[in-house]
This record gives sequence, C-alpha cells and structure tokens, in this order.
Amino acid sequence: MRRRLALLLLLVCVTAHGQQPRGDDAFLDALFRVRAFHEVVVSPDGTRVAWAERDRGIWTANIDGTHRRQITTGDDEGLAWSPDSRRLAYVAKHQLYVDGQRWTNVKGNLAEPRWSPDGRAIAFLLIENAKRAAGPLVAMSRAVGVIEEHIDEQRIAVLDRATKKLRLVTPDDMYVYHFDWSPDSKQIAAIAAPGSGDNHWWIAQLQVVDVSAATMKAIYKPELQIANPRWSPDGSRIAFIEGIMSDEGSTGGDLFVIPAAGGERHDLTPDLKATVTSFEWSSPHSLILGENIGGDAALVRLTPDGAAQILWHGASTNSAGRGIGVSVARDGRTSAVIHSGFRHPPEIWSGPIGEWKQITHVNSLDLPWGEAKNIRWKSDDFDVQGWLLAPANVDPSRKYPMVVAIHGGPAAAYTASFPRDQNALLAAHGFFVFMPNPRGSFGQGEAFTRANVKDFGYGDLRDIMAGVDAVLKDNPIDPNRIGIWGWSYGGFMTMWTVTRTNRFRAAVAGAGIANWQSYYGENDIDEWMIPYFGASVYDDPAVYAKSAPINFVRNVRTPTLLLVGERDGECPAPQSFEFWHALETFGVETQLVVYAGEGHAIRKPKNRRDVARRIVDWFETHLR
Repeated sequence: MRRRLALLLLLVCVTAHGQQPRGDDAFLDALFRVRAFHEVVVSPDGTRVAWAERDRGIWTANIDGTHRRQITTGDDEGLAWSPDSRRLAYVAKHQLYVDGQRWTNVKGNLAEPRWSPDGRAIAFLLIENAKRAAGPLVAMSRAVGVIEEHIDEQRIAVLDRATKKLRLVTPDDMYVYHFDWSPDSKQIAAIAAPGSGDNHWWIAQLQVVDVSAATMKAIYKPELQIANPRWSPDGSRIAFIEGIMSDEGSTGGDLFVIPAAGGERHDLTPDLKATVTSFEWSSPHSLILGENIGGDAALVRLTPDGAAQILWHGASTNSAGRGIGVSVARDGRTSAVIHSGFRHPPEIWSGPIGEWKQITHVNSLDLPWGEAKNIRWKSDDFDVQGWLLAPANVDPSRKYPMVVAIHGGPAAAYTASFPRDQNALLAAHGFFVFMPNPRGSFGQGEAFTRANVKDFGYGDLRDIMAGVDAVLKDNPIDPNRIGIWGWSYGGFMTMWTVTRTNRFRAAVAGAGIANWQSYYGENDIDEWMIPYFGASVYDDPAVYAKSAPINFVRNVRTPTLLLVGERDGECPAPQSFEFWHALETFGVETQLVVYAGEGHAIRKPKNRRDVARRIVDWFETHLR
C-alpha cells in the first residue's frame, strides 16, 4: 500500500506540472501580474510614506506621492521609521538595513524591526540558524529518519544604534511572536510561549521584558488567544486583542487593556457587533481601531472609557497585508493604507484618514467580472453576511451556474477586497461566486465567532445553506448547477458538506480535513484545536468524531476534486488521501492532486496557476 501511494504522489505531481496551456492563459497572466503589497508605513511626522511591494522591493515617497524612490528590488519588508522620521529601517537579504546601509551580519530569520522611542536602538525578532522560513503556512521539513521535535526559538534582539552591538534580551527557551517598546525604551511588551513556535502561539502569554537585565516576566495568561501588544504613550497600560483565533496572523477579537505592571484586564469593546483586527494608540486617551463590521472595513476612534467614533467605513483597507487597519502618523490623522476592492486591485493611498488619495498606479487589469453584492440573511438566531460576485454582463433572462467559496480559518472572513486567484477566474468564466461568512467568522462580534465551538459543520453549514437560499431568491442562478469549494477550513467544510447533502453538483476540497481524530496526531499545530473542541482528542474523542467527514463518507455522491501540498503541516496530505481513498472505494468520481514540496499555502506560481485551472475545469465539466 505504501508503495502504491508513493507512486500516486509522483504521478499526480507530474500530471499537475505537465498540464497543457489553455485559452485562459492570457487572463491568468494578467491576473498574476497584479502586484501585491506587504505593508505600508507613514513616518511619525506625517511627511513621508514607505511601502514594500511583493517581489519588487521597498519604495518611499512624500505623503502626496511625489519624490518617489526605490530602495530595494527584492521581496523585502519589515519597515520602521525612526522616531524623528529621518531614517528608515527594513529587512532585506535576511539582514537589517537602515537607509541603504547594512547594520547586521546574522544567520537566520530576521523580522519586524522597531525603533526604541528614544531612537537609540532597534529591536527585531531573530531565529538564529533557522532551517526554514517561520510559520506553519510554509512547507514543513520532510519527516524522515529519527523523528524528533526540533525547535528554533524566535527571540528579541536589540541592536545599539551607536555601537552596532547586538544583544539577545529574551530567554533561549521562549518563542516571541510580536512585541512593542515601552515609551521610556527600558521595557518591551511581548507575546511569547516556550517550545514550538508554530504550535504554541495558541497558548502564548503577555510578557514584559527588562531590556537591560535581559529578563522576561509573564503578566497575563489569556483565556483565549492574544495578539498585537501595544504600550500606551504614557507607559501605564498595555493594550492587546483577545479572542478565539484559528490562525496566527488572522487576528480578531475584542480590545483589552491591562496595567503595565500586571493586574486585571479591562475590555474596551464589550458586546461589540464587529471584530477588532488591528489598532494603534494615537494618544494616551485615544486609539484607532481597524474593524470588520459585517464584511466591511471601518476605522474607529476609541477612548478608554468606551466612546467610539467611526472615522471611515468602506471597502478593504489595511497597512500590513492582513486584517483591516491603517498606518497613522503622530498627529492621529495623517495616514497611509493598502486599499483594494472587488473591482479595484490593491494600491497605496495616503492622506488624512478617509480622505486618501491614490499615490501608486502599478495595477491595471481589464476586469472580466461584474459587481459584488453584500448579502444578508437570517439563520437560526444569527444575522449572517456574505458577498456575491457576479460574472460580467449578466443577462437577467438567463440562469447562471454558481460556486460557493468557503473561506479558511474559521476565524477569518471575506471582505470587499480584490478576489483571490481561483474566485477571480471562476467569475471570469461566467460563474456567480458566493462567499459566505458563517458563524465562526469575523465581523459580527465575539459571540458569533465562538458560535461554532464544539459544533464544527453543523450551525456553520446551516448558515451557508440558508445563504444559498437567500441568493437564489433574487439572482438569476440555476439551483441545479451549484458547486462548492474551499481551502483549509473551507476544504474541511467542503468535505463535510458533500456528506450531508447532495445539493451541490461538484466540489473541490483544498487542504481539507477528513478525520479529526487522525488529524490531531498528524498536524503540527494541534494546540489550535483545544479552544474549538474543548479538550484533546485523547480526552474527548466523541466531540471530534461527530464532525469528521470520514464517518459519514458513505453518503457522498458529489464528484469531488482534492488538492493539497505534499508538506502541508496545517492540514497534512494524509487527510486528503483518506477522503480520496473512501470516495474511490464507494465509486464516487474523484481526483487527488498533491503538489510536490508545497506547504499549506501554495507558493510556486506554476502550482498556483495549476490549482486555479483545475478548480475551474472541474466546475466547467460538472456545472455546464
């Protein structure tokens, strides 16, 4: 059996990579030429802006876009203006640079530089002698030979500006995820945990680092996950986001503050019917929050007594590539954002909050799809929201096929941002694309995000099915030509859905989870499951079994395509093998494609194209 599976792995990889070009190559070429941005930061004095463009380097300009200058040409990021706005630090070629000069000579991964408020030092995250890039999305090391857990700890390094001397100021057994300087430059607030960096983010605590003594002390053990520690300008408090989060980097929850010396936390956004995804202090008495409000983006000014003012509300806006947010200058008004929409590729915009002007024009694309609608419906006791992307030039007298696209997470959400490769290609091929945000998603408050705890596949599927019914009422869609697809949690939900209903004519499960019980022992990030299932699989196997698609796979009749990365640590390939094997056994039309060397996120452009093509081909074959 093992030899057969190994042969299959080899064959599907060759097939994937050897697929012949298609007529839509021109559109894929154009889609893949859309340039993306890692991050944008405005200088503290509000006069300049810097941004990092994926694979095209770092750029600076005046706040109005004039005097533009390219600083680097690689896939560089980690931008940090000095407190006096005169210097720009960044990470390039795995080293720290300041204004074009290299300030470090380290071996390993270096990330997230931040100047000390007094301007005398720069702190950054460092994994010495790292064997691969950080994070669970990248391809895991191959599991061969004696299997042992190898832990590369990410620590905070502090570089003295005058002497260029480097000191590690956090313990060698602690993995630091994110940090922030205290206003007096003597301490650092950090989110950290001992052991595996990929796995232990879900149990990390809020720590305070004494920079001179190089010691670390925990001041808060969270109930759930925490992210984005930020010290108040007066030094009295540390703010952070806390909530149920399924993925590091997909940040969302309520905003809390805690005394800098430790003590009781205070929720600044209790009962918020939205999700805080980012924030910054603009003064000791004011914060600017990035919020997901029912699938829309909003920037909100909040005072510690809970008074809130919406500064801007609209399509997707962020400053660091993920989540909703803005980079704000010291005046609390001048800002810069990465702005995009369903019909607007990402560009850099800057100016007063809500009055931005576009300062880059790097993306132009003849968009072969139509408008997007914000769809709202009732499901059980919840108000649920999603987006419906239409194909171009819809004829209301015709009936069109539709594909339901389920996002990953589940603690994430579709927003009004430029569509990802697969959904864009589906819309370009004449499909309506429905993108629901069922319970478990961001955008409706913490109670909604937690509503799928110990209930995976049940309430969330009811939300999706009710959303499909709502869409069919008012749009020219053929109810007999509907497909479903998703990646990660969306891949699980796709596998689960085809075991519960035959309503969908075709399905594509990317990096799915077929069997929660076997998955628990296969994946590299099992700590994320405890908050969702309430216990480990060894302590409560029944709660895992009730949501496992493999236990109901006899019901499947839907043709199902399965896609996965060979070295996926989040949703390992054996999960897709399990589901594929079962479908083969019961005579269901299926195909499994494993992408050689890829992790949870498919990175290689050739493979990303192949994923997009295969998804469209599958639905073209079964829904036309």
